[in-house]
Amino acid sequence: MEFDEAPTPGHDQPTRERVARSILVEGPSTAAALAERLDLTPAAVRRHLDQLVDEGAVEAREPRSLGVRGRGRPAKVFALTESGRDRFDQQYDDLAVQALRFLAETGGVDAVRAFARRRAAFIQDRFAGVSEANPDLGPAEVLARVFTDEGYAAAVRDLPVGEQLCQQHCPVSHVAHEFPQLCEAETEAISAVLGRHVQRLATIAHGDGVCTTCIPDVPTSGTTGSITDKSSTTEKKEHVSR
Repeated sequence: MEFDEAPTPGHDQPTRERVARSILVEGPSTAAALAERLDLTPAAVRRHLDQLVDEGAVEAREPRSLGVRGRGRPAKVFALTESGRDRFDQQYDDLAVQALRFLAETGGVDAVRAFARRRAAFIQDRFAGVSEANPDLGPAEVLARVFTDEGYAAAVRDLPVGEQLCQQHCPVSHVAHEFPQLCEAETEAISAVLGRHVQRLATIAHGDGVCTTCIPDVPTSGTTGSITDKSSTTEKKEHVSR
């Protein structure tokens, strides 16, 4: 009879951190997807996930239904909890929350909004430069590059009605949970650089696994206000900013 060698304390920590970081970068994932992505056995991934769940760093969720389900129970997806995200580098801490509370008390909501807009100015400040340096990137991909450089691990996915900017990590999520003006200012800046209305669909700050912003297509000439349908695209692509 063979026995698995008992791991020494901390022995699995580097691999466990790889699992957690993969979820951070790629978003909520199944054990099978993590195993393939990290070149690990499914059994090893499940062992690490069990430990991360016990530590409160990861939670299991039911997958979102994107269509008609087939037979059998769909595999659970694993997402980072707020505690799990706190393990990774954060640009702001409790001091930032206290400072914004003080600003709100002394200057009111308008002062908080003004601060949020000033912080989000990096989007407009860097957009033109990144676009000029990378002429092969579309506007949404440029945004993904700008956000990734700021620690958001952003990517762009195609949608039938446009594109979706996905931010797998938010370095200010624990602050934005109390001060949503930070998220609102980012959305306003995205809209400003693209010159069109965009819609924030989900935010990490309020419990979602990823921040998503819908960027609809600009109606083409000859249409009657309808949004260009991209469902006929033969191949859906995912552009990850590196």
